[in-house]
Amino acid sequence: MARRYFGTDGIRGTVGQAPITADFMLKLGWAAGQVLRRETGRTRVLIGKDTRISGYMFESALESGLSAAGVDVALLGPMPTPGIAYLTRTFRADAGIVISASHNPFADNGIKFFSAAGTKLPDDIEDRIETMLDAPLTTADSAQLGKAMRIDDAAGRYIEFCKSTLPDRLSLHGLNVVLDCAHGATYHIAPNVFRELGAEVSTIGATPDGMNINERVGSTYPAALRAAVIQQGADLGIAFDGDGDRVLMVDADGREVDGDDILYLIARDRYQRGLLKGGVVGTLMTNFGLAMALEKMAVPFERVKVGDRFVMERMAENAWELGGESSGHIVCGHTQTTGDGIVAALQVVGMMVRENTTLPMLLRGLEKVPQALVNVQLPPGSDAKKLMASEALQQAVATTEAELADEGRVLLRPSGTEPLIRVMVEGRAHLDVEALAQSLAAHVQALLGSSATA
Repeated sequence: MARRYFGTDGIRGTVGQAPITADFMLKLGWAAGQVLRRETGRTRVLIGKDTRISGYMFESALESGLSAAGVDVALLGPMPTPGIAYLTRTFRADAGIVISASHNPFADNGIKFFSAAGTKLPDDIEDRIETMLDAPLTTADSAQLGKAMRIDDAAGRYIEFCKSTLPDRLSLHGLNVVLDCAHGATYHIAPNVFRELGAEVSTIGATPDGMNINERVGSTYPAALRAAVIQQGADLGIAFDGDGDRVLMVDADGREVDGDDILYLIARDRYQRGLLKGGVVGTLMTNFGLAMALEKMAVPFERVKVGDRFVMERMAENAWELGGESSGHIVCGHTQTTGDGIVAALQVVGMMVRENTTLPMLLRGLEKVPQALVNVQLPPGSDAKKLMASEALQQAVATTEAELADEGRVLLRPSGTEPLIRVMVEGRAHLDVEALAQSLAAHVQALLGSSATA
C-alpha cells in the first residue's frame, strides 16, 4: 500500500508542519504501542533523541501515547542513533524510538524505529502502525497504563560498548585527534570514548544549545574540522552528523576522507587479516574507484539504492558484514546492527595505531575517479517522479552519457530525506565532470524553475 508517513528513513519534516507536530507524535506513540503490544504482549520501548529543542516536546508526546497504549517507556536522553539501537538490544526492549532529523537543520525533526534486534523496524510493522493511526485513540485501564523511567547510565553503557570494538590492549596514546560533534548527539559520548582509549582530544561542535545542531559544523560541513586540524597540528580529525550515524574524517593536511575511503580501509584491513565475511555493499553513489579496488582484492561488491536501509537489507540477504555510503553511513556488521559513526572511526584509527602510519599511507591502494554532485531544490508541490520520467530530462541525461562514453556514468535521483533532486556525474580524470553536472543540473532547474546548489 502507498505510505503516507514513513519514508526510507522514518518520518521526517519541519517542526510544526504536519506530520511533525505534537498531536501527531502523541497518536504515533499510541499507534506504535498498540501494534507492538499485539506482537509481544506488555511491551517496553526505549526513546532517545538528538539535541534539537523540539526533542523535548516530541519525547513527552511519544511517552504519553505509549503509556496510554499500556506500554512501558525508558528514556535515554540525548543519545546517538546507533547507541539507541545498541541499548534496545541490551535492555531486551521490544523497540527503540529515535527522535532526530540526522544532518538536517534544527527546525526539522523526525522519528525512526528500531526493532528488538536493533535493526530497522520491518516494513509490515510500519505499515500496521500507519493503519492504526486512523483508529480513534483510546486509553488503557488505569492499572494497565505504561510506566516511565529514565536510564541514567545510558551514556556510560554506550561509551563502554564503543571502546569494546577495539582490542583490549590497543591504546590510542600519542594520537592527537580533533572531534567535530556537530553540536549533536555525540557531544557527550565521542570525546569520552577517545579520551578513555588514550587519545589527546580537542573538540569543536560540542556545545549544543538546542538550535545549533549541524550549523556550519559536522560531517556535512567539513571545512570547520579541516581548519581546526590544520591550526592545531593534529594527526587527524573526525566529524559526525547530528545523530552520530555518519562519519567523515580529514587527515593531518586537511584532506577529506569520505565514506568510500572509510569503507575501503575497513574492507582492506579485515580482508588482509582474514576477517572479512563475504563482500561489501555500496550504493549507486559509491565511487567507481572503490569498486575497482575491491575487485583487485577479489572482494565481491554490490550496489543498491541510496539509503542505509537498502544497504543493510542487502547485507542481510547476502550474509555479508560490511556496507556503507559515500556520505559516511558505515555499517560494521561484526560489531553493530546499524550505521555507527564512532565505531567506524575507531576501526580506522585502530589501523593507524596497529600499522603505525597515517591516513594517506593507508589509502594508497585506492584511486577514486572524480565525482561532481549538484543538488537542485524542488519547489513546493513539485512532482519528482513526473520530472524524472519526462522525455526532456531523459534526453539531457542521454546527451551527457554520450559525452562520457564508457568512461563515466550519470545518476539522477530524488533525495529520500530532503526536497532535492541530486545530480551526480562521475568519470575519468580527463573528463570535466563538474561542467557536465552543472549543465545537467541546469536542465533540471529549467524544468522546475528552481535553483541549483553544489
